[in-house]
Amino acid sequence: MTETVTIGQGRLAARIDAKGAQLTSLTHGGAERLWQADPAVWGWHAPNLFPIVGGLTGDRLLHRGRSYTLPSHGFLRHTACTLVASSAGACTWRLTDSDATRAVYPFRFVLEIDYAIEDEALVGRFTLANPADEPLIASLGIHPAFNWPLDPGHAREDYRLIFEREEPTPIRRVAEKLIRPEPEPTPIRGRVLALRDDLFQNDAVIMDRPASRALRFGAPGGPAIEMEWHDFPHLGIWTKPGAPFLCIEPWQGHASPQGFDGEFRDKPGVVSLDPGAQRQWRYAIRPLDTFADA
Repeated sequence: MTETVTIGQGRLAARIDAKGAQLTSLTHGGAERLWQADPAVWGWHAPNLFPIVGGLTGDRLLHRGRSYTLPSHGFLRHTACTLVASSAGACTWRLTDSDATRAVYPFRFVLEIDYAIEDEALVGRFTLANPADEPLIASLGIHPAFNWPLDPGHAREDYRLIFEREEPTPIRRVAEKLIRPEPEPTPIRGRVLALRDDLFQNDAVIMDRPASRALRFGAPGGPAIEMEWHDFPHLGIWTKPGAPFLCIEPWQGHASPQGFDGEFRDKPGVVSLDPGAQRQWRYAIRPLDTFADA
């Protein structure tokens, strides 16, 4: 089985691992922009999340009255995917249901994960198809960690996120892996989130109703990352306080709300695909030479 694939075009190159079809390197002009998974700090690069995002109450998925045990973020990130297509600038990986997946998640599925270099960006696509004769219910998302700082010449406290639009809507927080019922005032001022470690003392900043579908991450005078996520309705931002990475996470779905213990189909944020249907989610990561502060 193919373990890793490297794709590239121009100044941009990416490496993808078969385990979870995880992006493990993203270089721009030879400079690494992706966190390199120090296991003493956080041992992932950019895990893909499926069939849930975040946690379930008691790690329990309830479907038609039967309970299944499914830990946070699901099984994709731990599971080897099959390489089904590869070229110099693109690759496609596939995961289908199996006895092992159906033991914890009682649905048939075909999930394809595509990576391609397009217009000086790494474009990712999830295509989820339902081959069964009953609805397929799922969430999915990405969890990429970028170096923070992106280069050693800039202090972490100089970094910020600039959103596509103003973001006045309150944010959500988690406690014991579940969404708290009370929203919090947003730390975003207009379009700008000044990054600092105390933002993450209470875990991720969760935007369950973002107005934006794009942002830039960087510090004045330094390199930057631009992200777009037009098909994902939710966004998480996270780090371990003091760690040299920042995760920018477009999601379809999020952790269960505290107190929710109902059927999986009723969990906020999930999607339901009819028999024979499929749906696609697209995002793009574009490294930039210089951070634009407007």
